[in-house]
Amino acid sequence: MPRRGLILQTRTHWLLLGLALLCSLILFLYLLECAPQTDGNASLPGIVGENYGKEYYQALLQEQEEHYQTRATSLKRQIAQLKQELQEMSEKMRSLQERKNVGANGIGYQGNKEQAPSDLLEFLHSQIDKAEVSIGAKLPSEYGVIPFESFTLMKVFQLEMGLTRHPEEKPVRKDKRDELVEVIEAGLEVINNPDEDDEQEDEDGPLGEKLVFNENDFIEGYYRTERDKGTLYELFFKKADLMEYRHVTLFRPFGPLMKVKSEMIDITRSIINIIVPLAERTEAFAQFMQNFRDVCIHQDKRIHLTVVYFGKEGLPKVKSILESVTSESNFHNYTLVSLNEEFNRGRGLNVGARAWDKGEVLMFFCDVDIYFSAEFLNSCRLNAEPGKKVFYPVVFSLYNPAIVYANLDVPPPVEQQLVHKKDSGFWRDFGFGMTCQYRSDFLTIGGFDMEVKGWGGEDVHLYRKYLHGDLIVIRTPVPGLFHLWHEKRCADELTPEQYRMCIQSKAMNEASHSHLGMLVFREEIEAHLHKQAYRTNSEAVG
Repeated sequence: MPRRGLILQTRTHWLLLGLALLCSLILFLYLLECAPQTDGNASLPGIVGENYGKEYYQALLQEQEEHYQTRATSLKRQIAQLKQELQEMSEKMRSLQERKNVGANGIGYQGNKEQAPSDLLEFLHSQIDKAEVSIGAKLPSEYGVIPFESFTLMKVFQLEMGLTRHPEEKPVRKDKRDELVEVIEAGLEVINNPDEDDEQEDEDGPLGEKLVFNENDFIEGYYRTERDKGTLYELFFKKADLMEYRHVTLFRPFGPLMKVKSEMIDITRSIINIIVPLAERTEAFAQFMQNFRDVCIHQDKRIHLTVVYFGKEGLPKVKSILESVTSESNFHNYTLVSLNEEFNRGRGLNVGARAWDKGEVLMFFCDVDIYFSAEFLNSCRLNAEPGKKVFYPVVFSLYNPAIVYANLDVPPPVEQQLVHKKDSGFWRDFGFGMTCQYRSDFLTIGGFDMEVKGWGGEDVHLYRKYLHGDLIVIRTPVPGLFHLWHEKRCADELTPEQYRMCIQSKAMNEASHSHLGMLVFREEIEAHLHKQAYRTNSEAVG
C-alpha cells in the first residue's frame, strides 16, 4: 500500500509539471501572435530587434502628439468664440445699464441733447418712428385699431368700462390724474416756450404783452397707448378771445415725454358739409333740424347741409321743414337731392359727397337720429386732415327713455337726457357710421360699396378701407355726439349677417344691464312686493 501511494503521488507531480509547461507554451505562442508584423523575420521589439522598437514608439508618440495638437487647436477656437460672446454680452449689459441710469435721472420732454447719450436719443426717436404717429398702420380688420380715449381738464371719456368704471368720470387713480396733469403742463411748456422748429408765430396780447397760455385754455385731449412703443397724446388749446387753436403732439416712449410737433390750426374758414341720407321719418327729421338750427345756424355758422332723400312719400314734408328753417334763420346753404329708389345709406352718402362741386371740403356723414354740439363740430375740424387723418368718433347711444325714466310720468326733454351714465346709454363702439373726412380722401379710397343693400354693413366696409391704407384713423369717444333712441325694425329681406347686426343693435339699444334685469325679473319682484305687503298688513291686524 505504501508503494502504491508513492507511485500515485509521483504521477500527480509530473502531471502538474506538464500542465505548467503547457500553459507556458500557450502563453509564448500568444505573445508571438500579438507581436507587430514586419517585412522581414525581425524579432520581437525590445528583445532582439531593438532599433525597430525605437521607430515604433517614436511613430506612436508622434501620432499621439498630432492628436493632442488637433484637440488643443479646437479648444482654443472654442475659447475664442466664448470670449467674443462674453464681450458682446458685456457690451449689451453696459448699454442697458446706461439706459437705465439715464432713465432714472430723467430727461425733460424738451430733450436735452447735450446731456443725454446719443444712443438713448436714437432709441427714443426710433420708438416714435415705429409708433403710429406720423403715418397710419395697415391693420387686418376693424378690431386691430387702437382707439383713443378723450379727456378734458376734469373728466375722462373712456371706452372700456368693465363693471366699475363709467363712460364719463373723473380720474380716480392717482397715477392717471398725475399723468394727465403732467401732459397738460408739458403741452403748456411747449406752447409758451416754443423751439425754433415749431410751426407757430409769436402772438401778443391786447396790451402788447407776451401771450401766455394756462391750464384754463386747455380744450380737449386724446391719448392712446401702443403697449410695445409708448403713449401718444394729442392736445388742443385755445384762448377765449382768439379764433386759432394750438395743437401739441406729445409721445411717451415708456419714459420721458417727447415733443413731436407744435403747430397752429386755423379752423375759422373750415366749412363742414353735413350729409344726411333719409327715407320717410319726417318727425325725426324735424327734431334733427331743430338741433341743426340751434347749433349750426345760430352758433357755428360754417355749415352746409346736404339731404339725400329716397322715395316720394314724405318728400313734400321734408321740403316744407327745410323751407321753414331757412326762412326763419335766413339760411340758404343747403342742398336737397331726391332719389326715387329704395333706401341705401351708402348710395345716399356717395351721391351727397359728389353733389358738392366747390372743390375740397370736410364732410360729416350723419344720420337723422344724431344729436351733436358745436364743440363736436370743432373736434371734427381738428381731427380730420386731408391726405393724413380721418375722424371716426364713438357715439354715446341713449337707451329707451320709456325704460330709463319709467319712474316718471313723462320722460324729460331730449336736452336733459344727454348725460353720460351707465343707465342712460353706452359708447357705441361697434358703430362706424358717423365720421368726419375730407372729400378728396373719400373719393380716392373709392367711397362706399354699392353692393351692400339695406341696413348696416356699408360703414364697416369703408372703415376697413381706411384701416388697410396709410391714413391715420382717429377713433375716440367724444362727449358732444349722441345717438337718440328710436324703434328699430329688422326687415326679413336683410342678409343673415345684416339681420344679426340689426338684432344686436336693437338689443343693446333698449336698456342697461340692470334695467333689463329688472324687466326680466319683474314678475318675481312684484310677487316679492306682494308678499311683503301681505306680511305687513297681517302684522298690523295681529
